[in-house]
Parts: sequence; structure tokens; C-alpha cells
Amino acid sequence: MIKVITLLSRKTGMSKTAFKKYYENHHRHIGEKYLAGYATHYQRRYVRPSDPENQYGSEPDFDVLMEIWFPNATAMQTAMAALAQPEAQVEIIADEELLFDRSKTVSFVVDEVASTLPTTQNIA
Repeated sequence: MIKVITLLSRKTGMSKTAFKKYYENHHRHIGEKYLAGYATHYQRRYVRPSDPENQYGSEPDFDVLMEIWFPNATAMQTAMAALAQPEAQVEIIADEELLFDRSKTVSFVVDEVASTLPTTQNIA
């Protein structure tokens, strides 16, 4: 499994509510269109304001952490080639300009290492 993580920030002046609504009702469909058949998972994790008393550090400089999971490197490379096609780029960039501050977009492939923890039986 290969996971691509992208940190995305909304356009200046756009509310978090409007950002999430547009992304979920419009932009995600573009992603699904081009990722179908290559990716196994396309997930958005929206950042919420934290409880200042329990927050570590400051609020992040992004609004959504987007994940795309690929079964293997070939699927990822083929999807990236499809996304790089001129027709796809025109559609994607035009919609991104309505939604994101593209100068803040950061994307990377991650290697995951997970711990299995015992379950607690006395959680209130």
C-alpha cells in the first residue's frame, strides 16, 4: 500500500464551512473521476479548531489533510500520469483556483509504522 498525503489550504476569504461544502459537493468528484481504477481510498480529514488548553503548538497552516491510497507503485504512477494529461490539468487547476490557496499545497508519499496497543477495559 502506498499513501500520498496532501495538505490543502482554502482560498483567502472562504469560510471553513463553504470550503468543506464545495470540496465535498464538487471538487471530490473530480478527484474520484481521475483516481477511479487506480486508487483504493480517497479521504479528506478536515482540521477543526482545537481546545487551546489541550492543543499542542499552534493551529496548522492547512484546512484539510487529503489521503490517496494506492495498492502499488504501478497504480500510483499510472494515476499520476493520467492526472498530468492536459485535459485533466485544465479541469483540476480551474477548480482548484476556486477552492485552494495553491501556493500552500504540500504533497508527499508516506511510510507508515503503526503500533498495536492493548484495549482498555475500564474506559468511562
